[in-house]
Amino acid sequence: MCPSCGKASGSCICRQKCQPPPGNGLVRVGRETKGRKGKGVTVITGIPLSGEDLKTLAKKLKQKCGSGGTIKNGILEIQGDHRDEIVKVLKLQGFQVKRSGG
Repeated sequence: MCPSCGKASGSCICRQKCQPPPGNGLVRVGRETKGRKGKGVTVITGIPLSGEDLKTLAKKLKQKCGSGGTIKNGILEIQGDHRDEIVKVLKLQGFQVKRSGG
């Protein structure tokens, strides 16, 4: 029995690692306003991380930009337009980064 979820160890879902979303290894950084009443957010897709690693990266980016954000379905959303700053940080982390959109 798993102590966290109480299920049998074979069917335990809390210890399974989420697989990163499939992609071509390219991290895309863009800006979106759709569905946010005109407020812009920086959207980061294609990050080959999952679980705690993704949360750690999101926290670092939010601190660097000085704004809030969230993770939705493996996509990072940082409040405001911080594309240039995020591209610099991700390149220093060793990711292959490309700006998307206008």
